[in-house]
Amino acid sequence: MAETEGGAGEGEELGAPKSKLKLIIIAVSALAILSGGAAAYFFLSGKKGEEQHAEAAPPQKPPAFVEVPDLLVNLVGNPGDRVQYLKVKVVLEVKEEKQVEQIKPTLPRVSDIFQTYLRELRPSDLNGSAGLFRLKEELTKRVNVALAPNQVNAVLFKEIVVQ
Repeated sequence: MAETEGGAGEGEELGAPKSKLKLIIIAVSALAILSGGAAAYFFLSGKKGEEQHAEAAPPQKPPAFVEVPDLLVNLVGNPGDRVQYLKVKVVLEVKEEKQVEQIKPTLPRVSDIFQTYLRELRPSDLNGSAGLFRLKEELTKRVNVALAPNQVNAVLFKEIVVQ
């Protein structure tokens, strides 16, 4: 009988760790399900609040545009190379329509600033999209200096031809 009691004692000891392991697995699973449900509720209810805030904001006015006269300049090249030309059609983007009327009288100044800068460029300065991006940023910076109280959001290219 001693063997039977010893065998039963070992079975209980082996059964206890298995039941504890099952209890831990059930607890972790329940915790994962609850945290998943809480996360889903948080994210789904948060979107409704953002949509309500977006609807409450007043609609933005569309930007206004100012046409700059076409520019045709020769680019700087090495002596003996053929002369290359740059033709650019530019539009200035401003926030409001009333700024257009304030900028129009200063368009000769804007054209002069653009001409002066563009005449110093080399054909290699305009290579690739990075070159055009740098040109756009530089023109935006220069036009904002020229139109000091007014600000231009962006300089937009309608046409660029290097010949």
